[in-house]
This record gives sequence, structure tokens and C-alpha cells, in this order.
Amino acid sequence: MLTPRVAIIGRPNVGKSTFFNRMLSKRHAIVDPQEGITRDRIYGKMEWCGQDIKFIDTGGFIYDDKNEFNKSIRTQSNDAIEEADFVLFMVDAKQGVMPNDKILANSVRKSNKPCLIAVNKCDEYDSDKLAFQFHELGIKDVLPISSLNGRLTGDLLDQILKKLKINDNITTTEKKSEIRIAIVGMPNVGKSSLTNALLKKERSIVTPKAGTTRDAIDAELKWYGSYINLVDTAGLRKLAKLTDKVEYYSRLRANSAIKNSDIVLILIDAVKGFTRQDKSIVDEVLRNGKGLVLIVNKWDLVTKNSSSSKIFHQEITVKFKSLQHYPIIFISALTKQRIHRVLEVALDVYARTIKKISTKKLNELLKKLLNKNPPQSEHGKQIQIKYITQVSTEPTIFALYTNYPKKIKTHYIRFLENQFRENFDLEGVPIILSFRKK
Repeated sequence: MLTPRVAIIGRPNVGKSTFFNRMLSKRHAIVDPQEGITRDRIYGKMEWCGQDIKFIDTGGFIYDDKNEFNKSIRTQSNDAIEEADFVLFMVDAKQGVMPNDKILANSVRKSNKPCLIAVNKCDEYDSDKLAFQFHELGIKDVLPISSLNGRLTGDLLDQILKKLKINDNITTTEKKSEIRIAIVGMPNVGKSSLTNALLKKERSIVTPKAGTTRDAIDAELKWYGSYINLVDTAGLRKLAKLTDKVEYYSRLRANSAIKNSDIVLILIDAVKGFTRQDKSIVDEVLRNGKGLVLIVNKWDLVTKNSSSSKIFHQEITVKFKSLQHYPIIFISALTKQRIHRVLEVALDVYARTIKKISTKKLNELLKKLLNKNPPQSEHGKQIQIKYITQVSTEPTIFALYTNYPKKIKTHYIRFLENQFRENFDLEGVPIILSFRKK
């Protein structure tokens, strides 16, 4: 059968993200004592008794708070319940039954989804008696657990499989190939708005407040036969400007999303222009050898004429000459202007990142280049490049065998790089030339 989805819901700080991280055996969701850290839905997969299970971590449910995020968080929780096959309703044993627990329990019952109450923070056997009070919420199955030390979490997983009636009927599903596209950029540049526009639904919470997105948020879509995993990330600030540990971990998650992506979309604010911090983000992506597309967002807010995009493009490539080899798209996530081009171009770049060029074609081109423009001799030593082959995709690495690998000048390396890019259609793809002794 298909991988079941289990939504983890509950009030703030009952231990949802701690449980989520334990199930995935890694710190996927940010955990912190302050309320409201998790805001958007976060997805993660684990295996139990041969069966894949996809967990959905959600923000803390608060019904009557006027905080600007809480309405959106409640919507995210309700959406998680709607898409889930099973609802894991988590409560705090030490706090007892709270008013928001009762409101949330009502939503769970109305969903008619298989469910149970996980009474968290029962770290020892003596605390299990605290679980009985939660029967008043009107949900039959109540189980004490500890997200912190893992106590009885195995029993909980067994119960989930049993209630889903799949523990005795486990089948292996064909894994679909997904292309991971990370959306990165400075705070409030429009990453979440673009994610929502591409998905055609409110997947990520959007507010005018910088720092709304904390975790890296996964979202799946199918686009003309391709399965895509969009990863919306927190805004990347300068390290010196990170004001608390939540922002610090948000940046780590964003950097991790870059490393684990196939393609990276870097959003730039059209009003602010291409800044030093934008250049720093580009550097980070290129260091990781990822295919890159620049997205100039908020183009609808710019007073422009027929040559405005050309001028903006020139300004970017002047500040960062390497970017002349990477596609730049001008869009408005708000008005959906040209957003259809985003995935189209991103998949074109992805196709180039996995391109394997034959050794024969590489050496034919190399021979022509060496005849036309050989490397400079140094101190009477004639530099000879004898052979080239592609040794890797994602990143694209070419190994060139030469008698003096350390004497190849930077300008000549750039010359070769540009020629390979132009002749083999590698726009948007970082190229690494590895000179080796022969």
C-alpha cells in the first residue's frame, strides 16, 4: 500500500517536534522551549516493522490567541488532519487537560480519521496514571509515552499500524524519483509566496514579518510528469545578524536544504536590487556545486520600461561576473507573473546537471582549444594538457591530465570552463575542472 501519513497535532510545547525528531532519528524540526517555533507543516519519513510511515509535524494549536501567526497555524493543523491517514493527538501529562485540548479533540473526532491520544512526558512508570484524565476528551485510545527518552514509542507505532490495518498487509511500493528544488534567499524576499503560487495553495505561512518561516518546509507536486519536492527555507541573514538560537538553527536547516537539493532557486528582491548578502548566498550555492537559477521577485513593484530587465541583468553580472552563465527570471509571486517559467527553467538546468558528456567529444573540443589557444609556458616549461574526461555529475567535474597541474593559470581555467559551458550547453551548472598529474 501507499505510505500512510500520520499528522502530529497538539498545543504548543507538548513535545510534537521532539517526537517527530525521534521518529526520524535526526534533528529535522527545530526544538526550543519558546512557543511558536514550528509554524508550517514539516514532513519526514521513517520505517517501522518494514512499513514506511510519513509523519507530519505541525505548529502548536491555540484557538483564542490574537497573535498574527496563530490563525495560520490552526489552518496548517486542520490541513494536516485533512490530508492525514491517521491523527496522533499529543497532550502534556503534567499540565493535564487544557481548554485548547478540548477544542482540538472536537476537530479530531469530527474528522472521522483513525486516531489516538499520545500522553507525552510520562518519562517514568509512575507517571502513567496521569494519562487516565485524558479519556474525558472522548477519544477511545489513550497511550502514555515519552518523546524525550523514547519510552513506549514503539508501542505507539505498533498501535498506529494496527489501527491503519496494514501491519499484516505490508507491501513494497515503487519509489518515485523526485527532483529536490530548494528555494532560498534573504528574509521577506517572497520564498513562501512563490512556494504557494507554484503549489496553487497556501502551503507555507506568509506574513509581512521577517522570519515567519523557521524550518525548511517540504512540499510535493507533479509537473508535466516530473515529481518535484519544493523546499521552502528560512531567510538567510548574515551570521553576525542572527539574534537568537532559533534563527541560528533556521540558517543551518536552510544550508542543509541547499546541500541536499538538486537545484537551487535564489530569490532576489527587485526593489532592493542585488545585494552583498545575495552574493553571499550565491557563493554558498556554488560552493556546494548546485545548479542555480536566479529569480528576481516583486518585479511588479518596479517602475520599468522595455529595457529594465536588461539593465537589471547587467547590474547583477557586473557585481558577480560568474552569474552571466546562469539563467535569470523576472517574476511576481504575488500576481503570478511569469511563475510558469520557474519550474520550466529549473528542470532544464537539472537536465544539464545530470548530463554525461562522452570522453570522445570532450577530447575533440580540447584538441581544438589547445591548437587555438594553448596554455602559457612558465619558466621555459611547456605545459601540455593530454587528456580530459568527465568524472562526476551533480556536481559536474572534469578531470584534465597534464604534466604541470599546479601551473595552470586562473584565467586559462576560466577560458576552458567557459568553452565547455558554451559548447555542451551547461548554462546554470557549476563546472569544476580538476587538473591531475599525468
